[in-house]
Amino acid sequence: MSFKLVILEPQDPGARTPAAKTWPDKIRELVPGVEVRYCTTLEQAKEAIVDADAAFGDIVPELFERAQKLQWIQSPQAGPKAGYYHDGLVESDVVVTNMRGIFNDHISAHIMSYVLAFARGLHVYRDRQRDGKWTKGYDTVHLPESTAVIVGVGGIGAETARVCAAFGMTAVGVDARVTEPPSGVGELHTPDRLDEVIPRADFLIVTVPETPSTQGLFNRETLSTMKRTAFFINIGRGATTNLTDLAVMLEAGEIAGAALDVYEVEPLPSEHPLWGLPNAILTPHVAADGPYIDDRRTEVFVDNCVRFSEGRPLRNVVDKAQWF
Repeated sequence: MSFKLVILEPQDPGARTPAAKTWPDKIRELVPGVEVRYCTTLEQAKEAIVDADAAFGDIVPELFERAQKLQWIQSPQAGPKAGYYHDGLVESDVVVTNMRGIFNDHISAHIMSYVLAFARGLHVYRDRQRDGKWTKGYDTVHLPESTAVIVGVGGIGAETARVCAAFGMTAVGVDARVTEPPSGVGELHTPDRLDEVIPRADFLIVTVPETPSTQGLFNRETLSTMKRTAFFINIGRGATTNLTDLAVMLEAGEIAGAALDVYEVEPLPSEHPLWGLPNAILTPHVAADGPYIDDRRTEVFVDNCVRFSEGRPLRNVVDKAQWF
């Protein structure tokens, strides 16, 4: 089946991928008769999307309401920003697919860098190095005797559990969708058991996307049952964690430390207290960085274009009401 596809280039220059310019030719080669319109502005997309069957990008309400034939949208991300799944889109019959699965190895490696840093005190020695102090002493965490509670054991969380298990750690998974424990997950629980498993964590690792049920989930009330020796790690979405509550708990020593790659507001304001806390490790939303991402993103999108043209099931279909 031939179809019309609109590709809307991200309006934020920092979100653009050089590989996108190659997509029209790749898709035309594999899908005979396809019409591809590559749009660099919203104005171009407004005209092109009227009779489009499919689209790639952030199809905001002003674009969506102009579309008369749209059946499928490919999200550029695994977990797009809040507002991507607007009411009109959620209530429609349009199928949305995302990019989950292409970041698993990079993000799990980033998570493990946090775990190892906290286990061996690298954040403490980092500060002593800066101050020119040759001072020994840190209560190391013996990983084979530690427990990682991983909230979200989809692709990223499952890979993290596998690596944790390779270090001898016990991995406890919490997930709303996964019904069988992935490799490395010793126990699997549903989110209603979260309060029961958090007290067991030496490392509480959050990989869940932002959804209606995860917004603000990790606040003082939820985290209050963590052990004082435990560490909190979030690489999912910033909106899942109340940073004011977290900073207060870190400063009071109610938990041992926290490592974050995502934040409620990005960039994290320079005056935020987290910047000055010695038991916090902060990275600027770079956990997914690494080689081959453009190739993987291209493969998912182009493959879905072929599937769409052939009437086959698409990869990574989203539950629009849950945004993931």
